[in-house]
Amino acid sequence: MTISLALTLLLAAPAAAPAPPVAAANVPAGDAAFRKLSESEYAWRKTLNGPDEDSPNSKNATLPDVGPAAQAAMTKRWTETMAALDRIDPATLSPAARDDYTVYRGQIAALLAEQQFRDYEKPLNADTSFWMNVGGMARDDYRDEAAMRRYLSQLASVPHYYDQQIANMRAGLKRGFTPPRVTLQGRDAGVAEIVKAGAGEASPFYAPFKTLPTTIPAAKQAALRAEAKRVIADAVLPAHVKLQAFLRDEYIPNAQVKLGAYDLPDGRAYYQSKIREFVTRDLPPEQIHAIGLKEVAKIRARMLDVMAQVKWQGDLPSFLNHLRTDPQFYAKTPQDLLNRAAWIAKTFDGKTGTYFGRLPRMRFAIKPVAPDIAPFYTSGRGGPGIYLVNTYDLPSRGLYSLPALTLHESAPGHAFQMPFAMELTDLPEYRRNEYISAYGEGWALYCEALGEDMGMYETPYELFGMLSYQMWRAARLVVDTGIHSQGWTREQAQAFLRDNTALSNHEITTEVDRYIAWPGQALSYYMGELAFLDARAKARKALGEKFDYRAFHDALLSLGSVPLPMIDARADRFVADKGKGPYPLP
Repeated sequence: MTISLALTLLLAAPAAAPAPPVAAANVPAGDAAFRKLSESEYAWRKTLNGPDEDSPNSKNATLPDVGPAAQAAMTKRWTETMAALDRIDPATLSPAARDDYTVYRGQIAALLAEQQFRDYEKPLNADTSFWMNVGGMARDDYRDEAAMRRYLSQLASVPHYYDQQIANMRAGLKRGFTPPRVTLQGRDAGVAEIVKAGAGEASPFYAPFKTLPTTIPAAKQAALRAEAKRVIADAVLPAHVKLQAFLRDEYIPNAQVKLGAYDLPDGRAYYQSKIREFVTRDLPPEQIHAIGLKEVAKIRARMLDVMAQVKWQGDLPSFLNHLRTDPQFYAKTPQDLLNRAAWIAKTFDGKTGTYFGRLPRMRFAIKPVAPDIAPFYTSGRGGPGIYLVNTYDLPSRGLYSLPALTLHESAPGHAFQMPFAMELTDLPEYRRNEYISAYGEGWALYCEALGEDMGMYETPYELFGMLSYQMWRAARLVVDTGIHSQGWTREQAQAFLRDNTALSNHEITTEVDRYIAWPGQALSYYMGELAFLDARAKARKALGEKFDYRAFHDALLSLGSVPLPMIDARADRFVADKGKGPYPLP
């Protein structure tokens, strides 16, 4: 799950599915101008990329330049790009180019808004940070000498990169643009672990050098290891010592106290920009709050039905307490939890052919969350090639929720959808490789609900776990808008989750802090799922017995990563095509 580049409804006219290639002689003149503009900018944009949680191995030789001159250059480039897009009339484009224009323009709008609100002065939240992304580089796989030397070059640039980030954070601190102080308590622990490990082979950054590819000659391996120890001692460790002092002595003690986005500089406009980014519909927070309350009530009714199935005699709070405290619902060892997650993932494999036509080639590994970040990390996270399971504090990791978590984070969720998009070579890169949270998180949450159709929930407790996860995301609509636009307290938000979900107290604390520190991101999940569910309901109603899950899922996944209005339009096209998907079915 990455921080998304999401799109606005105002900038996203309804569009059809990707059209088949158009003969060159019939390509509208506007297509060429648009392609040249978008391809040039996106090639430049990729040079700005640094490591993140989904792509820790950046292909660039150094960490990004995030200083004042670079920020000014980004603002200038995206301002000019938006002006150029304004000069292109979408009506003059081919259908395929018009779809690409919709997606691309939304990305530029989101990037430009981030520059205008100076989001780069707040490069952290309660869940992620720039130093966590840098630390992730040490957990990646490096296959040859060139990759190892690029990694060394990136490590050598850590001091400059951290100095720029600290300068940006100081600027944010000066104007009151920080995550709330309460959400930052203890978040320097990962930096402290790096400092404590020192500069030798115990440093996490040295890990890739312990087992080098056998294709590298022994003499070169020795040289690489010696260089790694030098770079870690001279660059990486001092940079973390400096960052630790800044966080502990200056940043965290002076971070803002108030919780809401409305309390940030130009807070109302800032929060609305985040709704546009993460929801891709230009909705007021009051409307999203109301949608959340309605959905919470709907899911609560289903929860009560499940309680009746297991003949629970008490009320919902007592049942939730039962789930949080009964040892039968919890793994006894971290490996037990990982093994169960693997079993669930393999169970889905046996159902794949009934519900999906085209499959991504990339497989995924299941690994525990790194111990330095696990105490503050979410329960699981997935992406291309990986499904991370948090094995910290096992009494907070309910087995009844594990099937829903696994479907969301591994397959057919993030570790399925993201590679699927990456393999759509007929689409431009910015539709394959950029992540729109409303689409990606909406799809993954839809996959949790799909698990009921697939028979993945084998007990009423597992079904309740899925409903609790659905409730968790519906409650986010209430909690996020409550905190950021209605003045809710941290305790009020925690109580709302405690009263309505089966989340453990530990998860409730970490999740609420995440919503407080990351305005708007929590809205993408349930609002995105509603788009997928509405699309499926429309197709089922119109097609009746002709509705085929495989064709429907292929149609929506073949869009790449798009704003929600394009899901609406693709469903209409799917119905008009009488349920025919984009690929031949087996």
